[in-house]
Amino acid sequence: MQVFRRGDEGAAVAEVRDKLARLGLLTTAASDRFDDDVDRAVRAFQQRRGLRVDGVVGTETYRALDEAHWRIGDRLLSFTAGHPYVGDDVALLQQRLLDMGFDPGRCDGIFGRQTDAAVREFQRNVGLLPDGTVGPMTLRALDMLRRTVTGGSPSERREEERLLRGGGALSGRIILLDPGHGGDDLGACAHDLAEAEVAFDLATRVEGRLGPLGVQTLLTRGPDSCPEDVDRATFANETGADLLISLHTDAAQGLAPRGVATYFYGAELPHRVVSSAVGERLAALVQREIVARTDLLDCRTHPKAWQLLRMTRMPAIRVDVGYITNDNDAAHLRAAEFRDTIAEAIVAAVQRLYLPEDSDLVTGQFRMPALTG
Repeated sequence: MQVFRRGDEGAAVAEVRDKLARLGLLTTAASDRFDDDVDRAVRAFQQRRGLRVDGVVGTETYRALDEAHWRIGDRLLSFTAGHPYVGDDVALLQQRLLDMGFDPGRCDGIFGRQTDAAVREFQRNVGLLPDGTVGPMTLRALDMLRRTVTGGSPSERREEERLLRGGGALSGRIILLDPGHGGDDLGACAHDLAEAEVAFDLATRVEGRLGPLGVQTLLTRGPDSCPEDVDRATFANETGADLLISLHTDAAQGLAPRGVATYFYGAELPHRVVSSAVGERLAALVQREIVARTDLLDCRTHPKAWQLLRMTRMPAIRVDVGYITNDNDAAHLRAAEFRDTIAEAIVAAVQRLYLPEDSDLVTGQFRMPALTG
């Protein structure tokens, strides 16, 4: 779709203004100009929803604006293979099911197979026809029943339970490595480096270190392909992977921005903030290990609702390993020894994720002999 930003005009901008006004982010909707007020409202919405905060309405932001206007009861909901219902009404449905002890999976606003199964189980429990369709009778039953699960997030507890299966062993786990961009899409390019090539090289270095530990590693792409994020997420879900790690570099208009940042799934949805607890923990471990082993500036961890992080059923993170546009970061990224260090940091973080607290080691102290011994 066309991208809209400050200074643009037209019917599409008027539609964006209307959506922002309905969400209470803009007081004057009757205009077709993308002015300063719209720019501020878009940035506020992007911040709230865990999107890239740039004031630009592209595909991802427009999709999120459309999802945000749905309220539960506005439409009949059911599972549709290949074209799931997506929106804040689905997120609220998932939250109500979770609160009553049913398991629709992550509260992500996507009506998938697991949400369908949870709806049917709920319908059976309340004596309704288990057809998976959320219509007036099912909504009435949901409204009549009080919350029955208390003490933390049910989805986070289930995610923790899945993490603990198999104890602290890495052997037998399946980990998806996702090198960003690829094929004709080189990503950010500067200092004779291309993001896609750096990401793929890092992925192969991580893969080479996880293999000896008994981990089955899969890559979401080859050196000459560039799947869409939805295709990468679909592939990851079909493999039944335990984790997904997406590898990127960052870039900026100027030369000054530098450092490493790690992202996990998280967004502010109606009535609650949702996130991946295990993803957040893994992001923190990766971030600390990289910062402890390198002189990259610590740009911390952040929740984001980017499509790949949101659509994957397993805990997923994205690591932006330095700014390819920064002289110092680019010099590091060019060096094979530095890439090895990053790979070892990521493997150490994965190992620490599965270790019980009393067996964990100090950040930056894991080395490959310790991992394999």
